[in-house]
Amino acid sequence: MGPAPFFRNVPLTPFAELPVTSFQTDRRSLLGALLASGGFFLLPRIAQAAGPALGEAQPFSFELLKEMARTIAARPYQPAEIPDAAVLDRIDYDRHNQIRFRKDQTLWLDQGARTPVQPFFPGTYFRQPVRLYAVEGGMAREMAFDLNLFEIPEDNPARELTHTKGFAGFRVMDAKTHLDWMAFLGASYWRTSGYSGQFGLSVRGLAMDTAINGPEEFPMFTRFWLEPSDTGDITAYALMESPRATGAYRIVSHRDNGIVQDVTASIWLRGDVERLGIAPLTSMFWYGKNNRHTGGDWRPEIHDSDGLEIHSGTGEKIWRPLNNPPRTMVNTFGTPGVQGFGLMQRERNFEEYQDDGVFYEKRASVWVQPQANWGEGSVTLVELRTDDEIHDNIVAFWQPGPAAKAGTSHDIAYRLSWLEDCPVPPVVARFTATRLGIGGVPGQPRPHGVVKVVCDLENRGLEDLGRGDGVDLDVSTSIGSIGNVSVYPVVGTDRWRAMFDLDFSALPEGDDTPIDLRAFVRLKDAAKSETLLLQLFPSQLRRLLDQRA
Repeated sequence: MGPAPFFRNVPLTPFAELPVTSFQTDRRSLLGALLASGGFFLLPRIAQAAGPALGEAQPFSFELLKEMARTIAARPYQPAEIPDAAVLDRIDYDRHNQIRFRKDQTLWLDQGARTPVQPFFPGTYFRQPVRLYAVEGGMAREMAFDLNLFEIPEDNPARELTHTKGFAGFRVMDAKTHLDWMAFLGASYWRTSGYSGQFGLSVRGLAMDTAINGPEEFPMFTRFWLEPSDTGDITAYALMESPRATGAYRIVSHRDNGIVQDVTASIWLRGDVERLGIAPLTSMFWYGKNNRHTGGDWRPEIHDSDGLEIHSGTGEKIWRPLNNPPRTMVNTFGTPGVQGFGLMQRERNFEEYQDDGVFYEKRASVWVQPQANWGEGSVTLVELRTDDEIHDNIVAFWQPGPAAKAGTSHDIAYRLSWLEDCPVPPVVARFTATRLGIGGVPGQPRPHGVVKVVCDLENRGLEDLGRGDGVDLDVSTSIGSIGNVSVYPVVGTDRWRAMFDLDFSALPEGDDTPIDLRAFVRLKDAAKSETLLLQLFPSQLRRLLDQRA
């Protein structure tokens, strides 16, 4: 395996044609080389430095940005002009890899704890210009695009990019090490290095009509105003534009054993949106313990996230292991007054991945915590089929209950925590692993069309209990029947195990209706674990049983 790429290109939408403002390639080829080579970076200087001066100072505040967005939303959408489009077409992967930034042009370089910033060079995959401004003392100055900020080979077509008014995005670096810890690049996507220095999943500003029968719309951050802090924090203000939505965003980033971001946004809709996604998270899941039989790689598991965690408004804690389904799947979990949700990486053992190049065990979990009551709505999970690790195939977001109609607006605020685990301390046992195998009893003839589901969980709240103390498993299925149910502490460990057989033999051959399972551990009438939601596919289960035959 090569070095870990610092940005995965998304979205992956096989069910819809991508708009011209989005991008689609794979993370290891293009952007992995980008980071390794040190190319694609623009490093503007502050006005007091010896580099190019920033533009004329103009008053700036978040209120002014919101007024700008509100005004734009009241007008018909005007797509951005793409100057020198033919030139951008020629700045492909190889040409990009030849471009070098000039280190001495870095914004806020060697200014104490202030985080240095380096914009990205535009090209084939990042065509729409993004304008950048530096904010200090309530005044904003634009960082003008200039080819002289780059080292570009004489025969590279990038030298012909003379009419663009902006960049592709920007990266934020540590003041001491100059290592990247955050990047905004493509549509409204951004990523951080989380708690471990490893880039993994992405977030974005807004999702519009993801996985419906029609094209997905990808709103674009077209302008950024960056305000540094002498403590090392940084605030990014962003103007978002798309045919049906305009928004003003404020993203305040703080680093402390991970990265915590407070996001405040006002969004105006100029068109109806069938599926509006608030606080979208995007990740990769190829295979894990629950679907190892679907992967063809030598490594035991490959994923940036292994499950969706939801804290409902009623206090129920839900764990939904991710899938690599045989077809695009959309599941919604009704959670009025949701307390939080996130795409989590619970498996932290290197031995379960065996990848010393990208270190999946170090990928951050990202938790979304509403800063107010979001009211009626649901957490939506979109899972796409993938046959490799280079594609983001998982999306999760909050979908408001009221219809997203033209002329409506949304004011939202939430906290993003890029940490090792959920920032909310658990109060019940959590599921840590789910495995599948042939059903029945060892030493006896195995029944046809029966799989065994084995779930490991923590012993939190079960420490002083054992077999015979009345602990049982409450499990139900949408298709088939459940048998051979048991739950017990695993000898010599600090964990428990719940297991049962799922008989789906009555399902006609060729019927691939998803099987939805729901399970939790209880003692009398009290839940002792979170709720496990598992979705299985008969076609994949039959494949598993055929392999075991």
